[in-house]
Amino acid sequence: MTFQQSNPHFDPLPESGGSDALSSPNRFFNRDHSWLEFNARVLEMCADPTVPLLERVRFMTIYSRNLDEFYMKRIGALRHAVETGISGTSYEPLTPAQVLHMLRTRVIELDGTQSRIMREQLVPALRDAGIALLDWKDLTESERADSQAWFRRNVFPILTPLAVDPGHRFPFISNMSVSLGLVVRRPGEPETMFARVKVPESPTRLHELRSGRRFIPIQEIIEHNLEELFPGMEILQVLPFRVTRDAEIEAERDASDDLLESVEQKLKERKFARVVRLEVARGASPRILRFLMEELDLGAEDIYETMGETDYGILDTIADIDIPALRYPRWTPLQPIELSGEGNTSIFSQIRKGDIFLHHPYQSFDLSVEQFIKVASEDPKVLCIKQSLYRTSGDSPFIASLIRAAESGKQVAVLVELRARFDEARNIEWARKLENAGVHVAYGVIGLKTHTKTALVVRQESDGIRCYGHVGTGNYNSKTARLYEDVGILTSDPLITEDLIGLFNYMTGRSRQHQFNKLLIAPVSMKRRFLDLIDREVQVQRGGGRGRIIAKMNQIEDRGVMDALYRASEAGVQIDLIVRGFCCVRPGVPGLSQNIRVRSILGRFLEHSRIFYFGAGKEEPLDGEFFIGSADWMYRNLQTRVEAATPIDRPEHRRILWATLEYALADVRQSWELQSDGSYTRVSDAGVAADDPRQLGLHQRLMNDALALLARHRGEPSELGGGTTSGMGTQISASSQQAPQSRSKSSSRKPKNRRQVG
Repeated sequence: MTFQQSNPHFDPLPESGGSDALSSPNRFFNRDHSWLEFNARVLEMCADPTVPLLERVRFMTIYSRNLDEFYMKRIGALRHAVETGISGTSYEPLTPAQVLHMLRTRVIELDGTQSRIMREQLVPALRDAGIALLDWKDLTESERADSQAWFRRNVFPILTPLAVDPGHRFPFISNMSVSLGLVVRRPGEPETMFARVKVPESPTRLHELRSGRRFIPIQEIIEHNLEELFPGMEILQVLPFRVTRDAEIEAERDASDDLLESVEQKLKERKFARVVRLEVARGASPRILRFLMEELDLGAEDIYETMGETDYGILDTIADIDIPALRYPRWTPLQPIELSGEGNTSIFSQIRKGDIFLHHPYQSFDLSVEQFIKVASEDPKVLCIKQSLYRTSGDSPFIASLIRAAESGKQVAVLVELRARFDEARNIEWARKLENAGVHVAYGVIGLKTHTKTALVVRQESDGIRCYGHVGTGNYNSKTARLYEDVGILTSDPLITEDLIGLFNYMTGRSRQHQFNKLLIAPVSMKRRFLDLIDREVQVQRGGGRGRIIAKMNQIEDRGVMDALYRASEAGVQIDLIVRGFCCVRPGVPGLSQNIRVRSILGRFLEHSRIFYFGAGKEEPLDGEFFIGSADWMYRNLQTRVEAATPIDRPEHRRILWATLEYALADVRQSWELQSDGSYTRVSDAGVAADDPRQLGLHQRLMNDALALLARHRGEPSELGGGTTSGMGTQISASSQQAPQSRSKSSSRKPKNRRQVG
């Protein structure tokens, strides 16, 4: 089954290379098309028979949710560009209209692939496992009777059929809701009318029959019991449909004197934003479709006929079934060794001994970062806590700890980013709760979003005031921390904590600080520092050394950084980019990027950490420079957000980062390589022995490392092989210059993932 494609829109670059290639708009991939190729890789996980079955079902829901967010965030902006006549730019040769056509073509292609995977692979595999996803026609007579009785008790009372006639206006259709559009009439009368029935999301969207593990969508039950909603009427036509509305509504800092009020107003506007996609069942009634297009102000290019489910989100119910044999083996994050002492060992005394490196979800977020803030909130010696919150969980323990700290008399300052898309309402709620508890709540720097993942604790100790800090790559979200891969440090390094003091003053006050000791801060200094580090590798290479760059992130799009990478490649610097999501760098082009390789990894955990390595001409890789931080190499992260990255100095922590990068570049289980035409090719395990550690994949190797480290700490023997960090440091030091072989269709595939929301 084909997932990836060569894109004919990405034309060849000038054969002369050099300055001609560096000035060609074709040197960059279109970010939106590249994002669709990322989601195609998520879809490929659904078809991989080596992924546990229920995890494949989960990937199906992830693919659809990702696509929903893509339309909410990106398509509206492109539509606006088309309507206002914006043309292509010097770095984007396609007009917005051409980009929209390209995206629509690819989405339709992937929709067909998704429905075939569901129909030909997942449904039969689920049936073999004793799990059935049924249509109404598949039910027995007794099951239909039971379903009708259940419908009358649990669904019928909350349904509200809405007719459209001279006395009833066309109803509001909420974002992402599934509806049934109907044409009905009174018996014997020629006049017809349109009616709409919204499929409720409660009590459930997938009903489990009494026989167990046999499921039918609520939409199906409603559709076959419509006569109960329209007694005495003839139902002539029925069309399931779903709308997607534009969510690209930003609150500008200078648009209102009160940002909280401004964001609340924007949320209200988003609810009624224009529709950017109408999904309808294949073979839609032309009459109903024309009516919907007219009422929703849509053109033909906004209509998507689906060959499968109207909303694949219903499959979460099946993915949640507790059958261990059909899931990834359970993984419980381990307590960091430094924090595993018995008795009343203070977390602060442990941090004073030296920085504590954290790697989630291999190490517990709850027993490290959460504990750091919790202990600080309860410790009478703590004077002050400061923390930035971008996205946090609905029942966040951080909020409880911060409120407890404020109520006990501590000074607490929290930077809440109200404009974290799709989390605005939750963040507004938390901001108000914090303010009501006496917490100093700020909303950040004018004109910038706050994306940094930082916390600061100020403590009175016997020898004076000491500061402790946390700098990480992931959100302060206890739920996603179990699924997202992230890194961070707990530190009392006075140079870093002094920087954190300055950073929080920058975010909460009117500080214009531009100099920092060790932290790279965006938009103040981060981009310039990264460009300088790239240029240094060029100078190393030109001086007869070996320039080396490895960077791991979620996506890359900043043109200044990408052009710097192209110049470094042209000079001979070896560059490996590990980019999970979209990547606008065009690798492997002679005279431009022949020394750049791009790899994407999807699997059990969502690769979310940002790790940056610069070799600095050192023979020993661990003597190079390592950074971790919250920012991708994107214009928005480097120029319009507050971000922080920290150097990693301790050799034992560098060794962990180096092993992570090494495992990623050696992975033959869950990796894809970006080609110069914009397509991705699955990395092959051809020629790799079955017992080779590379066959384990990045995530399993890191789980093995965590377990082996704990066993050594306890003095226990460990037989886990292939994933330990001992002996790391040579395999990718100079180059993983040889691009891995593309995985053939007949080779075994062994990737993993749970949640791939971008």
